[in-house]
Amino acid sequence: MDHAATTYTLPEVLEAMLPYFSEHFGNPSSLYSIAEVSRRAVEEARGKVAAAIGAEPEEIYFTAGGTESDNWAIKGTAFARRKSGNHIITSAIEHHAVLHACEYLEKQGFSVTYLPVDGDGRVNPADVEEAITDKTILISVMHANNEIGTIQPIAEIGRIARSHRIPFHTDAVQTIGAIGIDVDAMNIDMLSLSAHKFYGPKGVGALYIRKGVRVDSLLHGGGQEKRRRAGTENVPGIVGLGAAIEIATADIDAYAGRLAAMRDRLCRGILETIPHTRLNGHPTERLPGNLNISLEFVEGESILLLLNAHGIAGSTGSACSMGSLEPSHVLRAIGLPHEIAHGSLRLTLGHVNTEEDVNYVLEVLPKVIERLRSISPLSAGESKTGQRD
Repeated sequence: MDHAATTYTLPEVLEAMLPYFSEHFGNPSSLYSIAEVSRRAVEEARGKVAAAIGAEPEEIYFTAGGTESDNWAIKGTAFARRKSGNHIITSAIEHHAVLHACEYLEKQGFSVTYLPVDGDGRVNPADVEEAITDKTILISVMHANNEIGTIQPIAEIGRIARSHRIPFHTDAVQTIGAIGIDVDAMNIDMLSLSAHKFYGPKGVGALYIRKGVRVDSLLHGGGQEKRRRAGTENVPGIVGLGAAIEIATADIDAYAGRLAAMRDRLCRGILETIPHTRLNGHPTERLPGNLNISLEFVEGESILLLLNAHGIAGSTGSACSMGSLEPSHVLRAIGLPHEIAHGSLRLTLGHVNTEEDVNYVLEVLPKVIERLRSISPLSAGESKTGQRD
């Protein structure tokens, strides 16, 4: 129940990758025939990624994952356009790969506006328009939040960016394979994705860069990826990315519908059987497999430990923030007080989940919460969530 953190590699994806570890091991930059096999495989995967998001193959650049793609889009655009301005617009609930890149740029003399979100975690497009200045050189708003699952009005934000001739980047790491994406229809100029979120291998991703968008190189040292991203290509990983994204987007509506139905039943069951709980994120405009619940008077880490003892894997938020004692910046941004933000549970469904899994969680979780609350020093007085008592 933690598919937002990562997914397993599908057997058919692994099968596609295996020959490129040993049999077809050539360096795509070399000139002999075994290198040509690798080169063709890379270009075939590039075409699959492009087809999945409505882009052209030459607009796809392979990276080591979502974090690199985000950093490249943000830093690369900032440095490429710094003569035109120094202002960047993003949201307060972005992944740390975006937020920390922006914080780095602030130390380099750039100015960043971190837009607030409403109680459901949505950015108001009007706030984007209002934040634009004559120095704005980039707008970056994630497609859907990795913690609470809220889907942003990307097409409208992209339209505003385009009307001002400002490049628009979106972190779509959580949405590839979950909901459909068309970069033209959604007015997207740059898009980040990562294979391990949709049943591909870890350590490989891609950045879509629309033709004509100026982005400085992040890595130097070779002529790979049209001289924009140096380093010998991870051919097995790229092949796996291509295979995984083709499978993940083939019947996306049916898959999303199945996950959403299980998620909704799980949500209803938790809210109806456990008092002092609330749903975090937008009730309908959210990722089909994402459920984020706050449970008062308990600590999220304690919930996870007891669930794990029952064979249930969940999380309190982003896997990239595990180990931090600070409450989720996303939950704080939607207005949750510190003590309630600490008691959050994120359950994210995927391919392997069944109705029996939902039944099992609904059997185990109420007992876990009851046990923790019975020993909690926190007062079980008036509910702060506004949900059922």
